[in-house]
Amino acid sequence: MDAIGRAVILQRWNVVQHELLPKLKNEVGALTPKLERVIHTLEWVRIEEFVSASWCGTGRPPHERSWLANAFVAKAVLGLTTTVGLIERLTVDRALRRICGFALCRKLPSESTFSRAFDEFAAARLAERVHEALIKEHLGNELIGHLSRDGTAIEARERPAQSRRAAATPAPAPAAQSCLITEAAPAAPTPAVPAKKRGRGRPRRGKVRAPAKVSPIQRQRQQSLAQMLKDIPSGCDRGTKCNAQGYKVSWNGYKLHLDTADCGVPIAALLSSASMHDSRAAIPLSLISAQRVTNLYDVMDAAYCSFELHEHCRSLGHVPLIDHNPRGGMKEAFEPADAIRYNERTVAERSNARLKDEFGGNTLRVKGGTKVMGHLMFGVLALSADQLMRLRQ
Repeated sequence: MDAIGRAVILQRWNVVQHELLPKLKNEVGALTPKLERVIHTLEWVRIEEFVSASWCGTGRPPHERSWLANAFVAKAVLGLTTTVGLIERLTVDRALRRICGFALCRKLPSESTFSRAFDEFAAARLAERVHEALIKEHLGNELIGHLSRDGTAIEARERPAQSRRAAATPAPAPAAQSCLITEAAPAAPTPAVPAKKRGRGRPRRGKVRAPAKVSPIQRQRQQSLAQMLKDIPSGCDRGTKCNAQGYKVSWNGYKLHLDTADCGVPIAALLSSASMHDSRAAIPLSLISAQRVTNLYDVMDAAYCSFELHEHCRSLGHVPLIDHNPRGGMKEAFEPADAIRYNERTVAERSNARLKDEFGGNTLRVKGGTKVMGHLMFGVLALSADQLMRLRQ
């Protein structure tokens, strides 16, 4: 299936390859393949069109924010781990400095300036807005066959947030100690007799049984997208899941949930706490993706096996391909044709691996859900542009 406009991709590729690169080589000299990749990525995303100037004419004018935004995209493409490493690379690499837009005759901004600019970009969701525009421009009018949904662990260098239950329980006060007065030790308290459970059996006459708790997925089907996103936890905590070999793996940090098209382009992204179950991100992600592209199949693994998710996918006009979770019973196998289609879900695993290995997913150095999402979205933006450029082949 031809999921994108190949003619448009080839036209943009030829313009960059045969017009922009020769002029830049005459100005700064030879370019490495990595720098050419940075040029193509910046030409595809055009992040400078989404950056607005913040200077009102009073005080010292800030550095051009579009240059700093280009630098953060280049940081994701080149796989630089820290902002200090980015500044050092810009200092010694004249070509990269000119590609990002910085003047060769002026001093580079300080590390604090880069950090303040990143805070502004993360708070304004700059990378998310640019990614959304990129997807709508190139894939918005195309028909996507399969949309693969998966979550991946994101390790962070911060302590897990204290749970509400632990915060509400006060610590026992230490016993008063005195070396002058010695009091008799108090008698051991009598253990309290546990109250009789009233949850089972018929309720007493005149009492109404409390309604059963509604599952998070059922509650989400009655909410709007804004309410769902507000209810999703985004703080750092500890998560545990089984890897591909069946072993349990634990980490401190977050989870990144991605919807990936057949062509390997991430369509939508959502960040949550590490302890949140993957199925809670399915409905919000599907609604976000439905606003950007049109797809036929929703492909998910056994973690998303739920009757409510099947019904939700059908309500959007999609065919759900969700691996069955037996939960101690008999496993239901796919039909032969559906089993072949389900193999398309490997594109989600490849996208997660490329994001971590090539575009900074494993080099998280910021704290807080907003900054973590900003850092990851610069990588998702670079990954999307790279996958679109690969389609020219």
